[in-house]
Amino acid sequence: MNMKRREFSRVAAGAALATSGLLSSPVHAQAKKPVAGKDYHILDAKAPVEAPAGKIEVVEFFWYSCPHCNVFEPTLAAWVKNLPKDLAFRRSHVAFNDSFVPQQRLALVLEAMGLQDKLHAKVFAAIHTEKLNLAKGDAIADWVAHQGVDKAKFMEQYNSFSVATKATRATQLQNAYRVEGVPALGVAGRFYTDGSMAGNMERALQVVESLVADIRAGR
Repeated sequence: MNMKRREFSRVAAGAALATSGLLSSPVHAQAKKPVAGKDYHILDAKAPVEAPAGKIEVVEFFWYSCPHCNVFEPTLAAWVKNLPKDLAFRRSHVAFNDSFVPQQRLALVLEAMGLQDKLHAKVFAAIHTEKLNLAKGDAIADWVAHQGVDKAKFMEQYNSFSVATKATRATQLQNAYRVEGVPALGVAGRFYTDGSMAGNMERALQVVESLVADIRAGR
């Protein structure tokens, strides 16, 4: 499953649907070969990549308030722990409109302060399990302070030119990949897939693995 732009006003209603098909089988149990235009699409123009030379970049596009992203996170985290050495993984928080920007900046600050491993999953839990409203900067800053982070240092980063620049780049990246819903996955600046195309997000990871294998083979 993934959440399309038109569904963002119905976030809570989709939460119960988000669990369908995510954990049915091991990711590496590859099914039939993914088909371009059906299971993934090929970008018309290459999207920017940040991975160093010799590495294949995989990007997850997500939104902290998306219930589908929340359900997908444990599966994705387990997958990332077993990444081959030639893969470079990163997360990119979408901003389909201005209401997304505070959480997008939160994600960027966690990355900049080296707190992503410690707090990324906790943000999902705060929103989806504890039902906290982390939609605006003040609430986000208070929550982060409760996690033992220096609030002043966090806000300095949150309001920094550096994070504003990274937010602009993140939005440009989502547009380059033509992201229409989350969670979604981009590969090497060339390919895009999501739960709607692949059938569910676990199979989307299988599609990613197939595309990575093709890239390795020079296809």
